[in-house]
Amino acid sequence: MTRDLLVRKAGPGVSVQDTGRPGHLGLGLSRGGAVDRLALAEGAALLGQDIACAVLEMAGIGGTFEAGADMRIALTGAPMRATIDGTPIAWNASHLLPAGAPLTIGAVEAGSYGYLHLGGGIDGPAWLGARSAHLAAGIGRTVQAGDRLPVGPDAAPGAVGMRLPASARFDGGTVRVVPSLQTDFFSPAQRARLESTAFRRDNRGSRMGIRLTGQDTVFHTEAGLRLLSEVVLPGDIQITGDGTPFVLLAECQTTGGYPRICAVLPCDLPIVAQAPPGALLRFRFVTLDEGVAAESRARDHIAGLRKTLTPLIRDPHEIRDLLGLQLISGVTAGDDLEG
Repeated sequence: MTRDLLVRKAGPGVSVQDTGRPGHLGLGLSRGGAVDRLALAEGAALLGQDIACAVLEMAGIGGTFEAGADMRIALTGAPMRATIDGTPIAWNASHLLPAGAPLTIGAVEAGSYGYLHLGGGIDGPAWLGARSAHLAAGIGRTVQAGDRLPVGPDAAPGAVGMRLPASARFDGGTVRVVPSLQTDFFSPAQRARLESTAFRRDNRGSRMGIRLTGQDTVFHTEAGLRLLSEVVLPGDIQITGDGTPFVLLAECQTTGGYPRICAVLPCDLPIVAQAPPGALLRFRFVTLDEGVAAESRARDHIAGLRKTLTPLIRDPHEIRDLLGLQLISGVTAGDDLEG
């Protein structure tokens, strides 16, 4: 048996991703990597391995996969209906995938991007220090039916059956932003309108970014006609030529000439990335000090993920309130019970 994952079927947006390629902006290459980096950390915690391990990112829909040998898996990010050999399995949890058993992952039930993690990580070729596909830059490609993905040695074989609490980031919500170098190019009234507006995530979007729509969502600044192209980063909110806000994501360009009204905090960017088409998004300005504090709390949360793991099946001897649980439903005091 070989430690590989055979792709029997794959959705159009399935690709190998990791933490990306930092340090290449000068070459015209943005970092890339998974659009929801929190999902990478969650999978690493479930499998007890490094966050840098390469995974499968599934945009909208997964596919059918088969392991060449028994291997551990974890599922994080946007929840999708998943089965192993026809038996439903829990999301945001770790499982054993037996050799030859089909793992089928369907469409998202909420959010936009789901992640399949493998014990040992995908061990394909690296380019500029990463295994992730950067589709906008032409590095790698989406995963296709018939592909065999090599899987690295598993550092903790046998440890499965754990779950993490689900993080509420798959239906839009309020996102914190900080001023950018060009925020002052917009009038106080326009900045206030940004905070008071309920935007909707447009159907058009990709790993490069998403477009925001809604009523009274056109923003303008005369400075936009005089700006020179300069460095942009994921989380920047650009105002395009027609006045529409556009939030940049993992595979955004490295420079841009559109004015940036603000920037999303990195710890809140998964809310934007995971927002499904039509989801409501709101933006709230925070100070730089508040943003730094929020990022510090997010790092602490990620560092403590392993402490929040719980078994998928609890031992009855460990349940203090066992008698208080409704272990049998549908029986009332007036029901007749047959001996």
